[in-house]
Amino acid sequence: MKRLSAAAAFSLVEITLALGIAAFCLLTVFALVPIAVLANRNATSQTAATNIMASVIADMRAAGTASTSQQYGITFGTSETLYFDGVGQAMTLLGPNSRYRVSITFPLSPSGLSYADINTTWPAAADPATTTPSGSAEMFAAFKTN
Repeated sequence: MKRLSAAAAFSLVEITLALGIAAFCLLTVFALVPIAVLANRNATSQTAATNIMASVIADMRAAGTASTSQQYGITFGTSETLYFDGVGQAMTLLGPNSRYRVSITFPLSPSGLSYADINTTWPAAADPATTTPSGSAEMFAAFKTN
């Protein structure tokens, strides 16, 4: 007859401790998920805003010596505000689909040059003059106008 030796197994205390440690680690990881989602949303918004500003600057550069850009109708020297939806379509008025507010101002510049300060904020309904928007991005561009 074979003698049974002590079973090589985990005790109930060891299993409970292992489950407790695993639960603590999982709770910590799950607590980081909302932070990761927020960081992803902010990065996506920042990238979209930068792409919109690059498009506005490219349109203004394509105008050459003309006083008004062709795609967005931006008149050099006149401050303007444009609104963009989530896919980058421009509109001149704040609408229900507006996601980004693009403010274009023209600081004083020497003769033959034109400078533009392009500031994008989101959400579009939040006026940066009265409230703090969720996010913003800004670019400064120089154009030769002669």
